[in-house]
Amino acid sequence: MVAPRWTDGPASLTLVRHGESVGNLADDRAREAKAEVLDLEVRDADVELSPAGRDQAGALGRWLDEKAPDDWRPTVVLSSPYRRAAETAERAGLDAVLDERLRERDLGIFDGLTGAGIRARYPDEATRRQKLGKFYYQPPSGESWADVVLRVRSLLTDLRHGYDGERIWLFTHQAVIMSFRYVLERLDEETLLDIDRRHRIPNASFTRFCRAGDGFELDVFADTRAIDDLDAPVTHEEPHRGRGHDR
Repeated sequence: MVAPRWTDGPASLTLVRHGESVGNLADDRAREAKAEVLDLEVRDADVELSPAGRDQAGALGRWLDEKAPDDWRPTVVLSSPYRRAAETAERAGLDAVLDERLRERDLGIFDGLTGAGIRARYPDEATRRQKLGKFYYQPPSGESWADVVLRVRSLLTDLRHGYDGERIWLFTHQAVIMSFRYVLERLDEETLLDIDRRHRIPNASFTRFCRAGDGFELDVFADTRAIDDLDAPVTHEEPHRGRGHDR
């Protein structure tokens, strides 16, 4: 896999998954009820944090203020413009610049459907997804994981210049975090999807890469120490959800 060679640029990249959202709760309820559609009326970009998610974001901010080592504290903060991510940064006490390349993967016509709903309403698409595989399958009017990877590569290209020595924090979503792993670790499709099957990325957890030579090395993945230390609830989605969404 091709990855940029970093002759300068950030000292570290810390990817923070947004706190628990009301969409996460709606998804849980739909799965328990075996429903085809989520009981959620706002568009994906406007899904807000749940009460637990607000607590998680606040705990993250307190950890940064009280316990984080100096080399963890951000000097530059970027965020997905989606409300649940930007609100996590805000409630953590951080002033984030919004960058659309950090937004959630667009599911197109599947937005708001559960896996059962997709199979029931779009059986041909479910078959096509099975044939193409999770990484390359693109829902009608939506994005594949490969499309998200292209966004990540674009952002990383911009971060190579003018950010020497910065500690950059990025508030984003599960598929985007996995796409950073794919690019920075030069993973192949099979390895990436195996990691995605075996590991959950909890809400308000962080994944950190540190500069090493002309690249980055993974320091921590899906780390919840900020909310563990301060007794905020740890929440995540069940694996193998079928939809691959991250409300």
